[in-house]
Parts: sequence; structure tokens; C-alpha cells
Amino acid sequence: MNEPVRDISIEERAQRWASTMSGHTVAGIQLAHADSWAGPGSNEVFDRLAREEQQDSSMAMLATRSEGAGDREIDEEPDPYRTCFERDRDRILHASAFRRLAGKTQVFVFPDDHQRTRLTHALEVAQVAVSISRALGLNVALTEAIALGHDCGHGPGGHASEDALSPYLPGGYDHATWGADVTLVSLNLCRETVDGIRNHSWSRPAPMTPEGEVVSWADRIAYVCHDFEDAVAAGIVSPDMLPPLVRDRCGTARSRQLGSFVHAMLDAAATTGRIGMMDEAAEALAAFRSFNYINVYLRPASTAQANAVIALLQALVEHYADRPNLLPISPDGYVPELPISGLQAGSPEALHEAVRYVSGMTDRFACRQAMMLLGWGPQRLPQGIGVSP
Repeated sequence: MNEPVRDISIEERAQRWASTMSGHTVAGIQLAHADSWAGPGSNEVFDRLAREEQQDSSMAMLATRSEGAGDREIDEEPDPYRTCFERDRDRILHASAFRRLAGKTQVFVFPDDHQRTRLTHALEVAQVAVSISRALGLNVALTEAIALGHDCGHGPGGHASEDALSPYLPGGYDHATWGADVTLVSLNLCRETVDGIRNHSWSRPAPMTPEGEVVSWADRIAYVCHDFEDAVAAGIVSPDMLPPLVRDRCGTARSRQLGSFVHAMLDAAATTGRIGMMDEAAEALAAFRSFNYINVYLRPASTAQANAVIALLQALVEHYADRPNLLPISPDGYVPELPISGLQAGSPEALHEAVRYVSGMTDRFACRQAMMLLGWGPQRLPQGIGVSP
């Protein structure tokens, strides 16, 4: 048997990488690069108190101020350098619930390489919201924290998961309240952050902060524009199908559409001092959203996909509720009222924990569980575009 030929380039590259383990020591400090030169230009380091004072003087009158460790359910010591809302943003970024958004449906189950996921949607909402908050002098860190966390309560398969899981919970399943009160509760987020996540949907009460109000608008602006772009790329709609009101106001390209709606919000704030849009821009956004609903979200293929998601998730919830011994210990730090080992099959507590577990699944994991535990074949699963589960 011939010996494999060693790839010298791979070995050399590995050696070069290993040689950087310790960096480069110069005058008692380790530097990343042999020719590193960078520094802030002074020896001053701005701690949290200095930064809070700096922010306070530059913010709008009604912007939310960062104070100490923030108003949390469980008291904490403040961070020496980060503001309370920066800590919230960081906790959400590192949460497994946020990472799992990469495997959850935005519009298309099993998206191809160029279509949005629930994670990229959250990132785009954050970009839109931050651009608005920064121009209005609001708290950017709070805005970003709310935007990044706003959809962490979504189940697999998009909004169909809410229809699937609602029968099992008193009052139904709402991704906004579920994300705030169940999915992210172990992060001990500030009251303002939790409120913005809980109330980002327009069907909910108004958020308690202007930053939360900005995220409510940014969410709608972002998904209307990027869902249309994805639908065009998938061949479901074409730009010339947009209503004249939308085309005339914001064009057919995503960059112009986003810019048009963001500028409309800033113009409204400059004119009225309120967070919203003047009538003409708001009517264009509403017409755009209505177009998406009719031609993308409610088209027959989407309805069939939603029905398949509902059947899948309900079968999994009922399977786990009857077999709570199969429920794993949460990796998110979530502690149920009753330990998993003490749950009775078919009890309300077992049903709640089954919903919690299934709602946290990614699309592909839910499908794999159905195939493994329920014996489902691929034909019973939600169908993506050219991608098998």
C-alpha cells in the first residue's frame, strides 16, 4: 500500500500558526504582530461611570440612560467598563437561543445559501434600528440588545410554530412574550430590554422606551424589504409586481427601500418629535407588507409548508409530553419549576416543558427528531426549496 504524500504546505501553515501562540514581547508587553504600533494615543481608560456620564450629555432628552448594573430581576454588581445595556447585548449574543436562530426559518424552511434565516433577520433589524437610534440620540446599546433578542422566542418553521404551539398553553404561544419570559429569562436582562423584546410586535402594548419603539419599526422595515428580496431571488415574485405606491416611493432595490423608510422615520421625528412615519411613507410600507402577505407568505406553497410545520411540531410536543424522561436538561440555564425527573407523563407541567424544548429546536433538528422518534419519512416533513432535511 502506497504511503500518503504529505502536504508540505499544510504542515508549514500549521507551524506558522503555532508560532503565533505567544505573540511578540516588546518592552514588557505582548503584542499580536511583530510590527504592531497601535494604541489609543494616551494612557487614559474610560470606565463605566465616565462613559455613562459621557453618554448622558450626548443623548436626547427622553433617551434611556444606563445606570449602574441596571434594573434586573436579580441584583448584580455593575461591570467596571460596560454599561448595563451593553452587558445585555453581550449576553444575548452569547446565548444558545440566539445562535439557534441560524437554523430557524425566516420565510423559507431549509433556506439556500443566499436566503435569510431568523438570525440574519435579527442582525438586519439591529442594523436598521441602530441607524435610527443613533441619529435620534437614543441609547444605541439598548436598541441593539432589544433588536438582537426580539425573535429568540420563535419556534422552528417560522410563524407557523405559533399556531402549532398555541393549543398547549393558556393564552396561546406568542414568540415575543415567550422569548422575554421563558427563552431569555436565565440571562437576567434589564427591565427595559425585556420589555422591548416582549412588546416589539405591533399587536402588543407599546414598549416603555423610545428604543423599544424604534425596534418595533425596524423589525417591520427590515422583514418587509428583505423578505421581498428573497422572494425575488427565489422566482416567486418580480420587482415589476410591486404596487405603484411602493415603487414610486421606495423603488425596487433593497438598499433604496431601506434607506427610504429609515429617512422617513427620521423626517417624522424631525417634524413631530415622535417615533413613526408620516402618512405617505407609512401607507407605502403598509402596501409593501400587504403585497408580501398575499404573494409570499400566504401563497399555496407557503400554506402547505405551514401546515407541515404545524403537524410536525404538534406531534413532537405530544410525544415528549407523554415521555418527559426524554426531555434533556436545558443548556440555557433555564430551571423549570419541577425537575424533569419529577414530571408526570401528560401533566400540564410536562406539556409546558415539551413546548419549551420543541420551541427551541432548529428546523433541521426538529425534522431529524421526527424521523428518529416518530418514524416519519422525508415526504411528511416541511419541504424546503431544493434542499432535503
